Amino acid sequence: MTEAVTVILAALGGYLLGSVPFGLVITRALGLGDLRQIGSGNIGATNVLRTGNKGAALATLLLDSGKGAIAVLLARWLGGETAALVAGAAAFLGHLFPVWLGFRGGKGVATFIGTALALFWPVGLIACGLWLASAALTRISSLSALVAATGAPVMALVFGLRGLALALGFMAVLIFVRHRANIQRLLAGTEPRIGGGGPRP
Repeated sequence: MTEAVTVILAALGGYLLGSVPFGLVITRALGLGDLRQIGSGNIGATNVLRTGNKGAALATLLLDSGKGAIAVLLARWLGGETAALVAGAAAFLGHLFPVWLGFRGGKGVATFIGTALALFWPVGLIACGLWLASAALTRISSLSALVAATGAPVMALVFGLRGLALALGFMAVLIFVRHRANIQRLLAGTEPRIGGGGPRP
């Protein structure tokens, strides 16, 4: 019973932490407008960058990554590895479906990376490396996110961590779902590149 309560609390705490829309909070605090009315309308760091404020975009990236990592580390300290996995997945869901914004949130890439780093840092670093390598080669943020999301659960399996692979695989599927419009543009060859113009991502 105690373990079940701990896991439930980890899920609730992780979700509430993940629901904090840092991109929206930061852009409003800096007087940059309502992020949901800018660019793609997404609340993540890539869209914050479209305001022209690189510092705000970096802060959003770090905070969105950090909320996944913090949820995992706190849950692990309080309840062990199962609680950590649940809290990480819940924080990711919170970012995608935040209660404060009518369950309409971001695409979850930064939170996914932060969660992966906290759950098992070698897999998280590999996911970061995959994103960076893909971004350097293609200069397409969405494609880099999909590459990282695909690679992370595969690498978890390589390390023999089935529970981690399952959790990351679940998150990766949702990342693909949230990027469905980007995938359509990738197939059509119209997806914009990092630093360039083009259709809304």
